[in-house]
Amino acid sequence: MKNVIVFFRVQMKWFSMLAGMFCLILATGASAATRPCADDAVRLCNGIKPGGGAVAKCLKEHSSELSPACKKSITKAKRKARVFNKACREDAGKFCQDEKRGGGRIMKCLATHQDELTPACKEMMTKPIGRQ
Repeated sequence: MKNVIVFFRVQMKWFSMLAGMFCLILATGASAATRPCADDAVRLCNGIKPGGGAVAKCLKEHSSELSPACKKSITKAKRKARVFNKACREDAGKFCQDEKRGGGRIMKCLATHQDELTPACKEMMTKPIGRQ
């Protein structure tokens, strides 16, 4: 039972890291048309120093104030994160179980094992983020 709880916690941390990464990507950028959360990030999170998921955390704290386009984009990003998580869960557990979460460490770890990844995870690692 302990292994199941630990596995669940690892998976939730993994999912949270990916969701935060996608939210941060969506929150930054020059064009509101290509980055639907950019205006919301400026409006709601002005003064927040980017890095470590700070902007994503701020947007989450202001979720009720987000524009419809941003909400839709975040929902889509979370869906993509779940797909990525499903494809790479086994590999992350196998190769990166001792890796500290955050800062892209899991992604870097998976990249160092590119030749050993399952086909599904390898495909997700090679696709641009917007095409998953």
